[in-house]
Amino acid sequence: MSANHALVLSIPVAGRPAHLRNCLESIYQQIARYSYAGSISIVVAEDSREAHHIAQHKALVAEYAEKGLTVIHFDQAEQYQMLQAIPDAQRQHLGNLLTTQPAERFYLKGQAANRNLSYLKMLSMTQDKTRTLYYLVDSDQSFLPEIDYFHAIDRIFQTTDTLMLTGKLVGDPPVSPAVMAANFLEDVTAFLHEIATYEIREACRFHRDTPLPGDAAYHDLAKLFGLEQQATVFEYRCPLAGEHDHHACLDTFAARLQAFFFGEHLTRKTAFQRTEEPLTLVPARTIYPGNYIVNFDGLKYIIPFGHLRLRMSGPTAGRLIQAEIGARFVSANLPMLHRRISETELQDDFRPGVEQQHDALIDISNEFERQFFGDLMLFSVVEWLKQYDLEQLSNKECLQTVVDKVEAELLALYQTKHEAVNQRGHALVAWLKEQHSWKETPALRHIEQFLRNIEYNFGDEAIAWQQIQSLTHRKGRKQQIIHALMHYRHERTVWDSLFV
Repeated sequence: MSANHALVLSIPVAGRPAHLRNCLESIYQQIARYSYAGSISIVVAEDSREAHHIAQHKALVAEYAEKGLTVIHFDQAEQYQMLQAIPDAQRQHLGNLLTTQPAERFYLKGQAANRNLSYLKMLSMTQDKTRTLYYLVDSDQSFLPEIDYFHAIDRIFQTTDTLMLTGKLVGDPPVSPAVMAANFLEDVTAFLHEIATYEIREACRFHRDTPLPGDAAYHDLAKLFGLEQQATVFEYRCPLAGEHDHHACLDTFAARLQAFFFGEHLTRKTAFQRTEEPLTLVPARTIYPGNYIVNFDGLKYIIPFGHLRLRMSGPTAGRLIQAEIGARFVSANLPMLHRRISETELQDDFRPGVEQQHDALIDISNEFERQFFGDLMLFSVVEWLKQYDLEQLSNKECLQTVVDKVEAELLALYQTKHEAVNQRGHALVAWLKEQHSWKETPALRHIEQFLRNIEYNFGDEAIAWQQIQSLTHRKGRKQQIIHALMHYRHERTVWDSLFV
């Protein structure tokens, strides 16, 4: 077998230095443990707005460079220069894939734009395009120590004709709380009902060996993805070690409930299971934006539509790429550990689309809205590919018909989910009023605040729900989606020309 590939890793960052530290440390440990023989270079692509976050990222780059990693900080000034270096005839067609933001506001461009800009930097670092692989990683993810990623990836690209390789995520779900609230409330209710029947100072019973959640057990709409409905309720596994009672268990559980609105699911985290060897490949249909690898020829297959700021961009891009390259887009059992929240306070974590209010309310309306219309775009692409091919995407009339059909189906599904969330939330509020022994405890205050946030974000008056119900708002979003899909092939043609 020939020499190992050179690997260039890109880590887009926007705030959250603690996540970047964990990610870089996991890379450092991979190299120390498995001694990959090929070169490994790391690009930290900056998208933060706050100067103190940028300074911390630069300090981390310097720290890990001192420890021996080949790691550079790709700052916003250099990003802008590289963008402007693209000939105007091409650049004017790439605003949706890269960005049109001015130099003085070249931050928070969005994960897709920042990731795509990092392609330009990785390309400039390429010495031998036939022997280089490009690995896209998110800062809130880390490499699992039990997997030898780099040797497995190198072997896959040496022995197959793969253009794009992706792996899944374990740990926190890769989806928005907007599509997890119904099942989370079910689990929360089950836990609270059970712990209320025990003596509060009794030794904790929540360390049972219960079944692990499977793929997408956290998703309220898992059937949309062709996945079977799993157990109705998953039990809470108390994380406390040593001797402790139900009082400590309840306090820990309640204090962590607000993390749900940042994407943490206390009862349905996914665990790594070595059911298949890393070299076993299966056809892929979803790109996990923080865990995919391409060779030089695969650089053209990017995640588009970043200008829309919609969620589900990875699954949407995955369907388009699958339709184009088929079996050369594959998945392997190379998951990364996904942590939505660092070990610090929630206030230290930046998450696009989530706003913390002064009165302890957490507003996910922006993310919720982007989730619904991201689903609309994804399943419109799925429906389109059942009837048409990629070259026909310029047909506006047919696109309109497909999007309208999917919209009607999604509205019905979201309505059912909306009713389930509200029924469960209101039932839990009523039940809590009867728990007199919990009165004025910190745990009760945390639970009540969690339920206020559920009502604020999922109730009939919730901002995102009103937007989803608005004909005018939906019409505007549908026009954006249709326009983006119609221009996908043209934008890709221009993008592809950068990699000749």
